[in-house]
Amino acid sequence: MIPLLATLLFVNAAFNALVWPRFYARVAKDPRARTADGTPTRFLVVHGILVGVALVIAVVSVVAGVIALTTA
Repeated sequence: MIPLLATLLFVNAAFNALVWPRFYARVAKDPRARTADGTPTRFLVVHGILVGVALVIAVVSVVAGVIALTTA
C-alpha cells in the first residue's frame, strides 16, 4: 500500500509541476492580467497565488512520497 501512496504523491507532484507553470504563462499573456499602464490586476494576482499554492503542494507531495518510501 505504501508504494501505491508514494506513486500517487509523485504523480500529483509531476502534474502540478508540469501543468500549473504553463497555465500561469497563459494567464500572464491574457489582456485581463494587466491594466493599461502595466500594473497587475487581481486576475493575475489571484492566479499567481493559485499557482504558488499548487507548486507548494507539489513539493510537499514529493517530500511525503520520499518519506513514505524510506520509512516503509
